[in-house]
Amino acid sequence: MNIEKITPDMVVKLTQDPHRITGMREKILEVAIGREVRAFRLRQEVTVTELANLTGLSIGMLSKIENGNTSPSLKTLQTLANALSVPLSAFLRRFEEHRAAVYTKNGEGVETERAGTRAGHQYNLLGHIGANTSGVIVEPYLITLSTMADVFPTFQHGGIETIYMLEGEVDYRHGDEVYTLTAGDTLFFDADSPHGPERLVQLPARYLSIISYPQNS
Repeated sequence: MNIEKITPDMVVKLTQDPHRITGMREKILEVAIGREVRAFRLRQEVTVTELANLTGLSIGMLSKIENGNTSPSLKTLQTLANALSVPLSAFLRRFEEHRAAVYTKNGEGVETERAGTRAGHQYNLLGHIGANTSGVIVEPYLITLSTMADVFPTFQHGGIETIYMLEGEVDYRHGDEVYTLTAGDTLFFDADSPHGPERLVQLPARYLSIISYPQNS
């Protein structure tokens, strides 16, 4: 019987580390805790040296904690909480905050109309995130300009807008400037200034429009 010897080249390497996800989550927690510890320390105008004296922790250990480079024990966190006069849970609040995500399958965006929508301008809302802790509302649109599309270079609304061209070619006006947009081009601008497609050079044209503005605007 011939027995083939296994060489290092024949060993199949795992492409996924089973501990990677857990490790990433732990790292995110460490960073979140560190940021909160540092924020509370700075807010109370306490130096690292002073906090070290209050807690009995070394300056090096405090630096590692604040930079998210170590996982402090519950006892250490309680010591820090007592020294900074905050509840221990205050160090975990950013980690526990809900972060929204919106997933939209191809072709499932909600067709909608924005103020000033013209014939031939098809708007598909791809998602909406509002009422978040950042105080900013974000709306991404997929805009399609057909052969029947009308030019309309005088849209105006609050916020900041980013356009990413997917296909076609459009001369897009913003204020006194006109930009020729082709696939792969990006235009980022203050949406308070008059803007919109001024000349449709090659149709159909499609682009992503991402609009962000304050919640109370």
